[in-house]
Amino acid sequence: MSQLSVIILCGQSPRHLYFANEVARACKPLAIIQESGHDDPFKKIIKLLLRPATFWRKLNRWLRDRKRYRGNKEAEFFFGNEIPDLTHPELRVEVPYINHSDVIKLIDRYQPDLIVVFGTSLLKGALLEKGRLGIINLHGGLSPEYRGADCTFWALYNQQPEKVGCTVHYINAGIDTGNIIAHVSPEIKATDDELSLFWRAVQTSTEVFSVLLNRLEQGETFGQIQTHKGHLYQVKDRTRKHEQLVDALIQSGLLANLNLGKRVTWFKI
Repeated sequence: MSQLSVIILCGQSPRHLYFANEVARACKPLAIIQESGHDDPFKKIIKLLLRPATFWRKLNRWLRDRKRYRGNKEAEFFFGNEIPDLTHPELRVEVPYINHSDVIKLIDRYQPDLIVVFGTSLLKGALLEKGRLGIINLHGGLSPEYRGADCTFWALYNQQPEKVGCTVHYINAGIDTGNIIAHVSPEIKATDDELSLFWRAVQTSTEVFSVLLNRLEQGETFGQIQTHKGHLYQVKDRTRKHEQLVDALIQSGLLANLNLGKRVTWFKI
């Protein structure tokens, strides 16, 4: 176990809880800060109603995700028959959004060696300067080619299943543009779909975080500059037409006979 002191910033889905638990097990956790996204919901609804196109797009995505995630499949993948929860609930701090002033105050009080992030909104401003060793993010795509949202989906859409994976990288002011520490790709099975591939990529990448913490403590340095911007995928880019094509590709054998196991590429300085 690493002796680095770490603050974890994450969301509240089962995959985020799993990540927080595994990272906390591998270091000296100081706090687990979870973003609720519930700051002034009435104001948020009013803003959406004033932008009808955005409102309907978000509503359609919410309805689609309700269907995709029904049956607690994500919880079962990461926690089996157990109820998803933090193993250190005493460290949990909930904030309405990740750039809230309380986050800065808590980090300044604890002065962590490192801040690790998975599943929050975009970090901005003074928060980007925190952490003695910086801020490291788990992004669900292989940057720079796959930045932004739904990167597993877009790798499948582009018929590039070998490019499904996650990037462990330092955070800067851009969207998934910070210096790369590692590319992590999961084992691919013929029976997989978008969600199982994404979840396995997260699971495999979380294992890499445990290794990374020990290597950072030993003085190793990582972080290759991203030499080009690649492609930034946005939530609004994904439509039902795209999803129907991905479904057809998988059903026609896109993932069959690939024989791709877990792959990790480190980017040392």
